[in-house]
Amino acid sequence: MANPSSAQHTLTPPLAGATVVATRPSTSAGAIKRRIAALGGAALSLPGVGVRRIDDASGARAALGEARRADVAIFVSPNAVRHAFALLPTLRFARTTTVCAVGRATARALTRRGVSNVAQPGSRQDSEGLLALPQLVRLHGRRVALIGAAGGRELLPATLRARGATLQSVHVYQRCTPRWNRRHFAALENAAMPLLTLVSSAEVIANLARCLPRELFARLAAGECVASSLRLAQSARAAGFARVHVAASAGSDDLLAAAQSALAQHRL
Repeated sequence: MANPSSAQHTLTPPLAGATVVATRPSTSAGAIKRRIAALGGAALSLPGVGVRRIDDASGARAALGEARRADVAIFVSPNAVRHAFALLPTLRFARTTTVCAVGRATARALTRRGVSNVAQPGSRQDSEGLLALPQLVRLHGRRVALIGAAGGRELLPATLRARGATLQSVHVYQRCTPRWNRRHFAALENAAMPLLTLVSSAEVIANLARCLPRELFARLAAGECVASSLRLAQSARAAGFARVHVAASAGSDDLLAAAQSALAQHRL
């Protein structure tokens, strides 16, 4: 006869009792928050970076018009897709243009808007994974449109240029300091422990450390941190997070798998 307590244990959702802090911009955090709730966790939205419309909308539309005829068009995030098509709803690429996405979520956003045959990395959903695509290895004399926002890592544009690409940077939105309010602070102050914070950019880590009230960042840093790469894990430790776990990629599946593993270790 089965042990009732054992059966009850196996039915416990993997993130039950934990607060999982989602640091993606509010415009793109909905899906991962729903996943957290489905796994039994309490999702706390604390956008680590703000996103707003580009100031020069007419210039961005003109740049997108040129990008339609590029040899390669690269979208760096779901926000890049969202803002590009908001600026130019009729955006369609030439048949000869190879459209690339940095990860699965970005590729899905493109597919929903009618873009087919999107090239995307396999296991590694970041700049390094993107640069490993065979379509981006030999770029001498080719025109590449990089669609996103100003700033961010220099690795991607620098490597594309080093491979011989003529690079067109198309800025369709702007990143800015997150706008938190008392509601965000109260949610973090009253969040049930343990806390698990998901981070997938160095900018997010820096903003959390710099912009949160000291006592609230200390509470966050005392919990578990899930970083999307070894590079970001080092940044998180340098910022003050004591227990950092590395996910296989920045994709939601990998971040939440690492969060479940981190919580299981916490409970040992």
